[in-house]
Amino acid sequence: MKYTAVGAIEFSSIVKGLAAEDALLKAAAVELLLARTICSGKYFILFAGSVSSVEAAMDTARLLGAEAVIDFLTVANVHPAVFPAMTQSVVLTPGDCGALGVIETFSGVSALIAADTAAKAAHVTLFRLNVAMAMGGKGLLMLTGPVADVQAGIDAAVAAVAPRGLLVNQLVIPRPEKELFSEYI
Repeated sequence: MKYTAVGAIEFSSIVKGLAAEDALLKAAAVELLLARTICSGKYFILFAGSVSSVEAAMDTARLLGAEAVIDFLTVANVHPAVFPAMTQSVVLTPGDCGALGVIETFSGVSALIAADTAAKAAHVTLFRLNVAMAMGGKGLLMLTGPVADVQAGIDAAVAAVAPRGLLVNQLVIPRPEKELFSEYI
């Protein structure tokens, strides 16, 4: 990874999102990782760079987006497991499938926060991170591992997301049926 920080911001307005995207790219030396419309007519931007560049770009985007900002995140040293889970490039083997942990959020940004927090808090495998695409604007994180680690990861993620008011629900299934993983094996 050639950058040290990542920023994500979600807007209730596509127009505000496009304007903020242009402004944040002009404000600092950041690399655009993802920018697109998402369900419910929202706009999602993910970008990376040095910590100071990401913070400067985020300040610009938040200022321009004002009341249209739904949620935002700036995190230094994002856990390396986050991006493979987001790109859905994680393939599990039957031996990888332990307990199942799931977090559902009202925003894609909050799902990113949950993923980074869970991966840093416990020895878990993030295998699915959906940031509001084809889900009515919600975010979804799925992870697996030993029961105690999955519970610790979910607890940490809930503690990070719940105060933002964007947690929909969470779940830990200690011994899930193998069919719950069939799409990912």
